[in-house]
Amino acid sequence: MEPSCVRQDEIPGTSALFADYLYRFDKLTSFFPYSSWQTDGVAAAAASLAFPAARRAQIVTALAAQNDNQEALNRLAQPNTVAIVAGQQVGFLLGPAYTIFKALTAVRLAAQLNEQGIPAVPIFWLATEDHDLAEVDHAWVFNQDATAAKISLAGSVVNGGPVGDVVLNQVPLAELREALGDLPFADDVLKEVAAAYQPGATMGFAFRKLLEQTLKGLGLLFLDPMAEPIREVAAPFLSEAAKRVPELLAALRVRNAAISEAGYHTQVHIDDDSSLFFLLKNGRRWPVRWKDGRFSTKDGLCKPWEMSSMACQLSPNALLRPVMQDYLLPTASYVAGPAEIAYLAQSAPLYEALLGRMPVIYPRNGFTLLDARASKLLTRYGLRVQDVLDHYENVKGVLASRLVPPALSGQMKAAQTSASQALAQLQGTLLHFDPTLEAASRKSTAKITYQFAKLERKIARETMRRDEHATKDAQYLANLIYPQRHLQERFYSILPFLAKHGLDLPQQLLSQMQLSCPDHMVRTF
Repeated sequence: MEPSCVRQDEIPGTSALFADYLYRFDKLTSFFPYSSWQTDGVAAAAASLAFPAARRAQIVTALAAQNDNQEALNRLAQPNTVAIVAGQQVGFLLGPAYTIFKALTAVRLAAQLNEQGIPAVPIFWLATEDHDLAEVDHAWVFNQDATAAKISLAGSVVNGGPVGDVVLNQVPLAELREALGDLPFADDVLKEVAAAYQPGATMGFAFRKLLEQTLKGLGLLFLDPMAEPIREVAAPFLSEAAKRVPELLAALRVRNAAISEAGYHTQVHIDDDSSLFFLLKNGRRWPVRWKDGRFSTKDGLCKPWEMSSMACQLSPNALLRPVMQDYLLPTASYVAGPAEIAYLAQSAPLYEALLGRMPVIYPRNGFTLLDARASKLLTRYGLRVQDVLDHYENVKGVLASRLVPPALSGQMKAAQTSASQALAQLQGTLLHFDPTLEAASRKSTAKITYQFAKLERKIARETMRRDEHATKDAQYLANLIYPQRHLQERFYSILPFLAKHGLDLPQQLLSQMQLSCPDHMVRTF
């Protein structure tokens, strides 16, 4: 199968805001401070970015404690260098495959800026502060038959603290090896995982080590916001935000109302007692509430200036976090997925109030990765990838319909056409004979049409029953392309794809990045 693309608005579940962001950006210009997400917009943002020299020196020093990539650090230290940032929660086994696609998009975008004479470095933000372990303590993989398997951490618990600090007790390497089955590079993948996910390591450390190894040689810097040097650089920003919470919350509510009035869904709800913070204390991440001009924490009430003095213990919520990120970094563009783009539309007033600037939000490249078998099956049945983005039973039905003998299919269509014409003629006659019979005629026509469709479905099911290979083919395509009604990039870890296609898959994907294309890409390896 030749490389192809699927429009994002043809993919089930695509939000209206994300589709408009990609294809009708003019409808969203009131929510973002730039005219386009295209690469020329990134270049313009880079040219206009003024980043304080003292803060640049601080962040380079802080990043040096986390990174050995001296070349990238030296480049970032230069006055005009910008950052292209991507990030993700530190999920088990790198989380969904789109984690890699985000990072690769940042790498490619930074490379293009450098080719244009604009110095840039790609940076990956490790979201270690999140505290929802249940969301990230498992990963899905598959074997040579595209049979999905869920691999979960055992014995690792967290009592509301940052997920990045969770200590790994038992790592299910044997389960992972079994789940990958006979994929040709499974043993190579297992060695990489075993080197990163060792008992006693933290989730944040293991994620970063495996990600770094998977993307080795691509020039990425990594930033863990839980590291003490990073928190020290961020403290003045969090202190200022705490002092200005009333005006910031008011601006967010105005923005949320505008987004809703425009017909879009707001990603992050602002409750009556919402604040922009959590409090990090005793290894936990405690919610902070705002009511009647004061912050409320587990230890009681405090005024804004008191909360401001506790900046080193504060953790930003989802709307404030990206603003803090771009306070820390000279960000020209942030690479984001659909949900992130939605909540960044909400965060824009915070950017304006606290930074006076906002980066270009660049939609990450997305991929569906096919193997030779899947590609041949799609060709054999005359299907497109979007035809498989449906319930498994419906996919089986589509395949079955392609197996109906042509003679029978032709007879069915001829019978339907003939019946439709006869019924239409009868309706006209009845209308002249007695207009009161029109409703009954229409109802009878609908019933006959339904029976034809029902007979077609029965023929298709019988065809499928007679062809076991078709049933297996439908199962394979559905499991690989749309597992449990999710895009594969949102469901599977990157690991089974590495085990199938080799550890150099990221480098192959990097060469196929299309920065100017908003569509979802289909590639065969």
